[in-house]
Amino acid sequence: MFCTSCGTRLDASARFCISCGQATVSGPAPVSSPSSAPPRKLRRVPGNKKVAGVCAGFAEYFEMDLTLMRLIWVGLLLVPPHIGLIGYVIAWVVLPKA
Repeated sequence: MFCTSCGTRLDASARFCISCGQATVSGPAPVSSPSSAPPRKLRRVPGNKKVAGVCAGFAEYFEMDLTLMRLIWVGLLLVPPHIGLIGYVIAWVVLPKA
């Protein structure tokens, strides 16, 4: 039996996955397990950049629309301690380029 969430092989009597904790159902192995997909990495994407590519990297990581991600960053910029600006600068410095 395999976990339907992460694809880990489990005993037939297992009620929960030992890897991810998901409740199990008996059945055949999943066709494509998430473990076979390469892990997503947060990075800057200079190809879609307006300033540094931080918004493009976050949009790619969270699989969101780029314009929506930019609007979220602008909204965070307007929060009184300017969390958006501080977070953007930190992400600009810390995140690697694609």
